Amino acid sequence: MALKYMEVGGKRIELDEDGFLKDPSAWNEEVAKILCREECRDPDTGQMGVMKDEHWKVIKYLRQYWERFGMCPPIRMLVKETGIPLQRIYQLFPNGPAKGACRVAGAPKPTGCV
Repeated sequence: MALKYMEVGGKRIELDEDGFLKDPSAWNEEVAKILCREECRDPDTGQMGVMKDEHWKVIKYLRQYWERFGMCPPIRMLVKETGIPLQRIYQLFPNGPAKGACRVAGAPKPTGCV
């Protein structure tokens, strides 16, 4: 199996087989912007790779939760704490909160329901 990498600021960052960061500490906003190209959609235009304030609100909440607890929060908590309805989160991240949003937030692939 070939390893996956992404280049950010002249640094090579290793990804797992699902495209999640192997080392979550390598995450920064520039990494998020690159991952967003595949995971974020502008719900108004349908254009992929667009990051709006709502994307950042979800990403920053997920990132802070992960840094504090070592896992992504349950979906209900994500919806409650961000104030963004689940349907809207799926519009922002077509691959969903686990595959899409957690990946952009630099968290490891969730093992259970997010």
